[in-house]
Amino acid sequence: MSDPLPGLKAKDYASNQEVRWCPGCGDYSILTQVRKVFAELHLPRQQIVCVSGIGCSSRFPYYLETYGFHGIHGRALPIATGVKVANPELSVWVVTGDGDGLSIGGNHLIHAIRRNLDINILLFNNRIYGLTKGQTSPTSELGKRTKSTPWGSTENPIHPLAIAIGAEATFVARSLDVNTKHLAATLHRAAEHLGSSFIEIYQDCHVFNHGAFSYASDKDQRDDSVIYLEHGRPLIFGKNRDKGIRLNGLNPEVVKLGNGISEDDLLFHDERAREPSLAYLLSRMTVPEFPEPMGVFRCADAPRYETEMQNQMADAVDRMGPGNVQELLSSGGTWVVEAP
Repeated sequence: MSDPLPGLKAKDYASNQEVRWCPGCGDYSILTQVRKVFAELHLPRQQIVCVSGIGCSSRFPYYLETYGFHGIHGRALPIATGVKVANPELSVWVVTGDGDGLSIGGNHLIHAIRRNLDINILLFNNRIYGLTKGQTSPTSELGKRTKSTPWGSTENPIHPLAIAIGAEATFVARSLDVNTKHLAATLHRAAEHLGSSFIEIYQDCHVFNHGAFSYASDKDQRDDSVIYLEHGRPLIFGKNRDKGIRLNGLNPEVVKLGNGISEDDLLFHDERAREPSLAYLLSRMTVPEFPEPMGVFRCADAPRYETEMQNQMADAVDRMGPGNVQELLSSGGTWVVEAP
């Protein structure tokens, strides 16, 4: 990677395009933090590629003074794969939504993650189709009333982190659009990770699904509804830090500290565990039964697709020479089709 330009600030990563989202949209906050993190990491603008599909979130490439590619619906990850394999030195960021990334693009998401490409996937989850004006998305709650489900959705929602962990993602995290300090720290961690980084960002759609995550953002609710993950630390939450999560067999349960229950009895978070079972367990914890975890669920090492491919191609060249495209096209069984 080339040396960064000196003195770049967040504003230097802003394009000359007018940012156009609905007033109050959580995307504004996410865009601000992404620009700040690029500046703090001193990432050269010419080394960044932002790839998106279709949706409100997918306007991101227009608003960054970097390279960008606005793809078609659900196809951001195949494009990002080609970009990264063709030039592994690039810092590739995929911006997608719960519709674009988990509906038509769900298959691509799984395979990009399992290959462990060194890309950063930001999935904005607002539990609604915002661009097309308020239909259910793959993450909408069971029974959700929308324009497409006036009597309530009959579909069980997808849990994005469970999908990512099941596909063996080596970095999995969750953050919230309005918790800017936590979001920035999580983006930092993702950028520094070698391998596929997957961040689910709870994002408020102010017009079509406002308040979907109020339990995580409202100061009167969040202490009892959210638990922040810290590596090597017990899972403690609550306004008075007097509640925790412990395992009862294979099942998590909420307990109150005191009366014979201490921090040592709680589940301790290990983001570096090679076996992803506990990370998956945490991804299934949802309100109101449990507080929802925020932070890094998993951070592991594994071979990376683009590195393995580059090594394989280098080995082939060493054994067989650089090759010749014309000779390749003319080799084997060939024939000529003549006009009648």
